[in-house]
Amino acid sequence: MLTSARLQTLVWTSDTARAGAFYGGVLGLTRTGTSFGALVYEVGDGELRVSPVPSTAPSEHAVLGFAVEDVGAVAEALAAASVALERFPGFDHDPRGVWRAPDGTQVAWVRDPDGNLLSVVQYA
Repeated sequence: MLTSARLQTLVWTSDTARAGAFYGGVLGLTRTGTSFGALVYEVGDGELRVSPVPSTAPSEHAVLGFAVEDVGAVAEALAAASVALERFPGFDHDPRGVWRAPDGTQVAWVRDPDGNLLSVVQYA
């Protein structure tokens, strides 16, 4: 039924100005507009909607992910933008903060200003 639908990802923010600076400025996503207060970004073949809510709480698990060709380059660019990568106990992160899965997939995690956990993945 929804196989051919265009995927929309929703992330919540309590501060759209701060979220816009992060998603547009730090991550470099292209904003295509605003819809019912949500900041709208095109990402690949889908759409990210950063929607305002009165308050948020940090997520325990990743709420969205970006598949990239070079996670190391992204990790370095995030560090240059003073964005700390998340490090989790029991995961052997490299000096950049990237974890390598047994199959060779590499993952880095970062939090947006509202504490939403985002993943950046380079598949093996």
